[in-house]
Amino acid sequence: MGSTEEPNKSSDFYDPSSSPSQPLLSKPYPSPSSIDEPASHDSTTSEPDQTQYLQISYNYGPRSIKDLPFLILFALFVLSTFAFGIFASVSRNPNSLNVSSFVYDSNSTSCVKGSSSVSSFNSLFLESSLFLYSSSSSLWKSLIWTLVITVIISVPFALCVLLLLKHYTKQIVYVSLPFFVIVPIFINVYWFVACTVSSTCSDAFPLVYRILVLVFVFLIIGVIVWIFVANWHRIELTVMIIGVASDALSQNLALFGVIPVLTLGLVVYYAPIVVFLVFARQNGKILAQEKSGAYNCVWKQDSWVPAYYALAILTMMWSATAMVEAQVYVISGTIAQWYFSKDDSTPRRSIRSSLRNAFGPSSGTICLSGLLICVVRLVRAAVDSARQDVPGIVNIILRCCVNTLLIAVDFLNKFTINFAAITGEAYCTSARMTYELLKRNLLSAVFVETVSTRLLAGIVFVLSAIYAIAVCAILKAVSGLGVDLYFVAIIAWVLLIMVLGFFVHVLDNVIDTVYVCYAIDKDRGDVCKQEVHEVYVHLPISRNHRSSPVTRTPLVV
Repeated sequence: MGSTEEPNKSSDFYDPSSSPSQPLLSKPYPSPSSIDEPASHDSTTSEPDQTQYLQISYNYGPRSIKDLPFLILFALFVLSTFAFGIFASVSRNPNSLNVSSFVYDSNSTSCVKGSSSVSSFNSLFLESSLFLYSSSSSLWKSLIWTLVITVIISVPFALCVLLLLKHYTKQIVYVSLPFFVIVPIFINVYWFVACTVSSTCSDAFPLVYRILVLVFVFLIIGVIVWIFVANWHRIELTVMIIGVASDALSQNLALFGVIPVLTLGLVVYYAPIVVFLVFARQNGKILAQEKSGAYNCVWKQDSWVPAYYALAILTMMWSATAMVEAQVYVISGTIAQWYFSKDDSTPRRSIRSSLRNAFGPSSGTICLSGLLICVVRLVRAAVDSARQDVPGIVNIILRCCVNTLLIAVDFLNKFTINFAAITGEAYCTSARMTYELLKRNLLSAVFVETVSTRLLAGIVFVLSAIYAIAVCAILKAVSGLGVDLYFVAIIAWVLLIMVLGFFVHVLDNVIDTVYVCYAIDKDRGDVCKQEVHEVYVHLPISRNHRSSPVTRTPLVV
């Protein structure tokens, strides 16, 4: 918990009136009231002063298109995927699923369709599926009803959590902290006792292994306790930060409707690509293959199909990361408009303008950011797979170099989209300006308050676990599922974690956006939201910038 004296001193040190140079700025960003006002020309401003730069603020005016080449590249990927997918759908071989019905004809030296059919296999599969459903009808019925009720309850449940975090943040956090330990201990002891009592489980899982798993889980719980004890001095600051972010999100509740719609749009966009991938597998020929003097009919896939699979999968991955960045952009633009509004009222059409900017002028910036994240994930997956395949000192050195590079990319991407949503600048310019903005105001370029994310994740885990325990108790009382009720409870637990995880994802982006807005306020010497400054002023000064003199070098864009 930092004192308020040191940050105040740093803000006085960077007071614009006491500094010989001005803050880093790129271009003027008009306010809503000045968008339609004619520009006034004064004789004193006929000659531009290269040492004066306007301050960073939210850009309410029209924005120019940025990072256009990456938007064009992304469009080429999408168009190629759909074009080849349509071709694969038209040129597919209808006999691809009936290979077993073809036999080799020695007269024509080719494969011809015989009298046998695969309908018997399909009917057998259908009968087995119906038997499985009929034998577990009660399980499916309980599972479906549980999932439906969980989905219905999860929306008001998340809104109630948001309101509680807004008004009773401290109480919610301090009440939840003991459950971070109690719930895992209860689950760990419960499964150990239940498995010991059950003869089937105890026979399949010997006592030695059960004890090892029990001890291992207790060690993990001990690590969690150590993390919170080590960061206990930051808990109160975390409570205040979560409270401020919850208040900001409660002022823009429409985000809970827009962000899921964007996710649903991604699913709809994925649907034809998945169909194209299915049809692409059906492109090929049925050929005769000689093996041990006998001829068999086998399926020979066209050579271009694996290349199309690679193209489609890369397009889907890039689209997913770009959609995540678009959601961050919309959240940041909406929250920034709320932050920089002088009165307490929520700006009108803030989400609409953020959507228009995200899928308009800044769409290339979002595509570039999504591409970087996609590449990072692919490289990390390749490094993780190589870790098991290629042992040795060379592999360790290469992995260290790659991990350092990936950390640098994450460092670059941390607040770039937030800043681009506020100013409308290009990706590289936003990354550079964000770093200089935080450096100039002695703030960390990597958010110093990471406990909030872990704390919110812990609250989500506790609430979801309590809900799963309640589902177990209810199912045990009203149904005779037996051991299957644990499976239903786990599915309900996972579903609720996904919904509340979405809530935490939005709240985390709100915290990052408010952090950038606070840095802009501090840079301008302004206070747009007093309640935010009262909390964020307690953030510790970045030690990386404390030892080196901070210069205010103008950045000309």
